[in-house]
Amino acid sequence: MDVRDDELLTIGAFAARARLSAKALRLYDRLGLLAPAHVDEASGYRYYRAGQVERARLVAMLRQLDMPLARVAEVVGAADPAQAAERLAAYWADVEARLAAQRTLAEYLRGRLSGRSSEMHGTFEVETVEVPAQVVIAEKRHTLADELPAWIGASLGRLEEGAAACGGITGAPFVVYHSEVSMESDGPAESCVPVADEAAARAWAAGPGRGRGVSVRVEPARRLARTRITKAQVAHPQILAAFEAVEAWMKREGLEYDGPCREVYFADWDAAGPQDPVCDVAFPVR
Repeated sequence: MDVRDDELLTIGAFAARARLSAKALRLYDRLGLLAPAHVDEASGYRYYRAGQVERARLVAMLRQLDMPLARVAEVVGAADPAQAAERLAAYWADVEARLAAQRTLAEYLRGRLSGRSSEMHGTFEVETVEVPAQVVIAEKRHTLADELPAWIGASLGRLEEGAAACGGITGAPFVVYHSEVSMESDGPAESCVPVADEAAARAWAAGPGRGRGVSVRVEPARRLARTRITKAQVAHPQILAAFEAVEAWMKREGLEYDGPCREVYFADWDAAGPQDPVCDVAFPVR
């Protein structure tokens, strides 16, 4: 016998029609994804309308995509079907981007585990360079790996804009990693821009609107072991191979670490193509 859309069903009957468990339905209710049509005040029994089956099945299918419950709520709460479809498409684009990055990382790790590290390291040319002492304005932040690219671009942009009040930029901007940045470790990382006038820089850093992470310091003269990489190689995990190649070269040359590693950005990032050199991966050495 057909059931009308407005007919009330017990949670057990509704769960059977929606092909969900009663436990899942209670969770969806608690999270605001699918509320019962009626709850008996005396018994606490939950009742659903037959017309809610489609929404229940939609929630279940979205969860099969490993969609977080907050994103599920955005999709089922959309104003219209077109908006719901757009939100699903945006989520899936994020999934595919993550899978692509994980696929690249898995290939990189397979190379390491199969003993091809020396082969990968051999593609990088490493040298040492002397860098004079320089005044830098800096912005430091604890950040995880997925937030890092956006933060680097934004922080360097803020510092380069501020450099105009500090006598101008005198060298390539760079990012220092004071500790590991990954999905489990949040650094901190520090964006730095060399400037000409230390006194003006300190006045700028003390000005209104500067965050706690903004500072000025004199970066001492350093000897760097570095390798130059392309824009495509800056992506994770390709850049890991560059850092490891420099470290392997340092070990062969008998050089010791003399400070935290860094990335030095010497080219116009937006104008550069994938194969254009844009960055030096470097370690201070002694």
